[in-house]
Amino acid sequence: MEEVSNCTEAVTSVFIKLLHNETKNGRFDDFFKGLGRMFYIIDPLDTTFRDKDQVPNFYRNAWPYFLFFIIIENLVLYLDKKPTFRLNDGLTSLSHGLVQECGRLIFRGAESYAYVYLYENFRIVELRWDQASTWYLAAVGVDFCYYWVHRACHEIHILWAQHQVHHSSEEFNLAVGLRQSLIQGWCGFIFYLPLAFAIPPAHFVTHQQFNLLYQFWIHTKTVRTLGPLEFFFNTPQHHRVHHGANIWCLDKNYGGVLIIWDRIFGTFAEEKKNEEIVYGLVFNQPSFNILHLQTFYTAYVFQRFKEMNCWQHKLAAIFYGPSWQPGRPRLGVDEDKFKVVPRQKYDVKLPLWCNIYLFVHFCIVVYGFQELASRHLVLNPVTVLAFVIYIIASLTSIGLLFDNAPYACIMELFRCMILVTALQKLEFKDVDNDVLLGCEVFFVLSGLFWLLQSVKVLQIKEI
Repeated sequence: MEEVSNCTEAVTSVFIKLLHNETKNGRFDDFFKGLGRMFYIIDPLDTTFRDKDQVPNFYRNAWPYFLFFIIIENLVLYLDKKPTFRLNDGLTSLSHGLVQECGRLIFRGAESYAYVYLYENFRIVELRWDQASTWYLAAVGVDFCYYWVHRACHEIHILWAQHQVHHSSEEFNLAVGLRQSLIQGWCGFIFYLPLAFAIPPAHFVTHQQFNLLYQFWIHTKTVRTLGPLEFFFNTPQHHRVHHGANIWCLDKNYGGVLIIWDRIFGTFAEEKKNEEIVYGLVFNQPSFNILHLQTFYTAYVFQRFKEMNCWQHKLAAIFYGPSWQPGRPRLGVDEDKFKVVPRQKYDVKLPLWCNIYLFVHFCIVVYGFQELASRHLVLNPVTVLAFVIYIIASLTSIGLLFDNAPYACIMELFRCMILVTALQKLEFKDVDNDVLLGCEVFFVLSGLFWLLQSVKVLQIKEI
């Protein structure tokens, strides 16, 4: 509980600072507009743009709201005397969110190039960009296509290899809503392309972000039901079913904002009041190592590919469902599927000082990412790639330490020394010298500590 308190206090200060700045600068109205965007409560006039390049990065700008709602969720759970945010699992989820954002820095919107090309050269209908009807049509169109993107990510094995990252947590909370694959944006772009024959790219990009923002808040146990709204909209109740590993939960409730698509296409399932939902993968991976969680299933898909004896089966191992077996239907049959029952969650209990260390270093990584995100468009792509690799390596090292894995301390030692070397050799013109000096001293001391760990002078002992 102390770890949650420390995390809550630090994140609260960030949000209060944001709120203070909004009020001080006379942008309190903007603050509430940002809040509304989390629930798709939006004035079309405020979010209609002529060109795709004019569309703000609503998703990245929403991170303060993400953190605020995570705090609120944990306060509610604490008051209800229910389990709160586990630091190891929660920071792993947030780390996956940063990994996805790192991917966006590298790809720079390239996944939407095909959409823009189709619209500019082959559009069939000319819809006015400044009409509210175009805005609403885009909202419904994006949500309809998202249903099929999401369904494909569960029914096509190679796409599931990426999407399973989102389902890899044994918890179901708001942090899980941010747990995504590095290349998730590339997994389903082809399903949105039919919209390019009518919907302007700016509307598509806008609503793709709003659709994802809406899906954040439905990852919670704190909201039991929304009454009549449950029939039309995707809600926490419906999405809890989607994240379940129970056999009756598998391949259900794919909707993004609207649940009506599942009702229409036969993939809807109600939450069962008398049966506990078990979260996570059917075959869970006991790890907080984000690099492993991002890649292990892709390796498994190709292992299955190599195990098959003929090309028909080899291709089926990639493009059929995860439960497919030779001689069975495309999505497999229930009797072949493993029956998940309530199970003990993977958890490594570390000393408080170690959790504080990992939380502080995670915050430093977040700060570094924010600095990179604010400058990446003026940096050389190779430089951006190098910083992204370091960020992902840092998050991986934090995950290995949460696992208390062998040689994690050695990796952390090298990570600290690499940053110290970079601070000494590279120029950071826009960063305050005191900040750079403070980071250098802090990482030298951190590296010295892990050196003592490496030579067994000190050791992390699990509680």
